[in-house]
Amino acid sequence: MSSQPFKMPPLEWVRAFEAAARCGSFTAAAAETGLTQSAISQRIGHLERLLGTKLFYRGARSIELTVEGEAWLPHVRAAFGNLRQSSEALFGPTRGQMIFSASQSMINLWLLPRLKRLQYIAGGRLSMQSLVLGSHDAPTDDVIGIRYGAGDWPHVFKTQLFKEQIAPLASPALAENGGHWLEWPRIACAGPRPNWTDWSRRFGTPTTPVPNVRFDTFQSALGAAKAGAGVVLGSLPLCADDIAGGRLIRLGEDIFEHHESYWAIAGLDAITRSQWDELIKVLVDN
Repeated sequence: MSSQPFKMPPLEWVRAFEAAARCGSFTAAAAETGLTQSAISQRIGHLERLLGTKLFYRGARSIELTVEGEAWLPHVRAAFGNLRQSSEALFGPTRGQMIFSASQSMINLWLLPRLKRLQYIAGGRLSMQSLVLGSHDAPTDDVIGIRYGAGDWPHVFKTQLFKEQIAPLASPALAENGGHWLEWPRIACAGPRPNWTDWSRRFGTPTTPVPNVRFDTFQSALGAAKAGAGVVLGSLPLCADDIAGGRLIRLGEDIFEHHESYWAIAGLDAITRSQWDELIKVLVDN
């Protein structure tokens, strides 16, 4: 006895199923796909009849996946993901180069140590632009920005690079002078991170001595601290190599955990989805 070959469902029926499952209702799926609610319902009905099983339980105001629908959904999503990635790789627009926009400190302390892997993702065509001091607006869609904030940018792609942790740091040579670090010279740095006033408010420490030297970049302040000029409030993720290498030491046990941090953000004109996925593996501090 021969069986009938399985008939593949039309892609638009499967798309309606995936959208409804993800959005939680036929109405929301219709809004996303630009179809009417009745068209979504009709396509899913056709799909169920073709497959010979119900995919949704339908309530008065809600839908719920059946056991069969739940079992099939991951495979549908994986298939759509593969289709999107292969289409993007084969037919997507060719990007002339991958452009980063970041502060000079982030370029030197975070991007350059990862330069070889970044070049591989970019196909060897990479450009890095230093962010002008005081210019913290989100970049245009054709640039990958490294920005400090709470993550409330409107970009399609955005990922936090690390959780910001601030602590006082100094050179071992300065520590050899003795005394309590709260009495040592302080180094100030312009920028969005918590400063010495914020530190004093958080931990109840004296506001003096007032910093006797100020820098407009974190990297310069860090260099002064390594030279023994004073104590700097440093980002522990950014200073991890200097601490591990013995060029800087942490002072005390207190850590200022800040709600803002560095994020990578980009639009569709700057990078493809597959490139972004690879980029985040390189940039995020796991």
